[in-house]
Amino acid sequence: MTRILVISDIHGHAAAMQSLLRMADYAPGADRLYLLGDFINRERESWPALGEAMSLVRQGARAVLGNMERWLLDASARGEGLPADAEELRFLDDTPLYWQEGGYLFAHAGVRPGLPPAQQSAADLTEIRGEFWGDSSPLPYTVVFGHTPTFKLGAAAGELWLGPARIGIDTGAKHGCRLTLVDLTNRLAYSCRTEPGRPHDDCRTASWATT
Repeated sequence: MTRILVISDIHGHAAAMQSLLRMADYAPGADRLYLLGDFINRERESWPALGEAMSLVRQGARAVLGNMERWLLDASARGEGLPADAEELRFLDDTPLYWQEGGYLFAHAGVRPGLPPAQQSAADLTEIRGEFWGDSSPLPYTVVFGHTPTFKLGAAAGELWLGPARIGIDTGAKHGCRLTLVDLTNRLAYSCRTEPGRPHDDCRTASWATT
């Protein structure tokens, strides 16, 4: 059975991401993996995580841009990021802002309620916050998103946030909480901690239920 797996807001924690993929026995070509952006931070030492995302896409994963990738594109255009001929920039130029599959819409930050996907702005798909997750109006699909750490949405630190047709999966890797790989098919969450200066251990597998 093909599984739908999703991870977001890696923020340079590429080794943790690979650990979670191994935990989940990710099988490229059999499983569908979505990468929801913010692979990097502004600090250059985090940028190699972009190469990890590129490698996964070459194996069949699907990626979307996050606000950090859009920032890197802008910085590079000003001569302050990557060289103009960098392979990473070509990859980002070819990366969409959202994907849809099986009743899900995958975007980095969410969507502006009331607009169809094709009419969403790049800013909304990569930066929207309360206008999306604070809204309870029905949606024609379940939006799986990152960008806003779930502890800012009312979830416990390191846990998923479940709202009406909305699943928040940024469990705070950037903030020293946890990075989470979500198995939407089997309602499982694989996570490990990302506390600064400590190994990516305390790995867990937990089940969850939609609201």
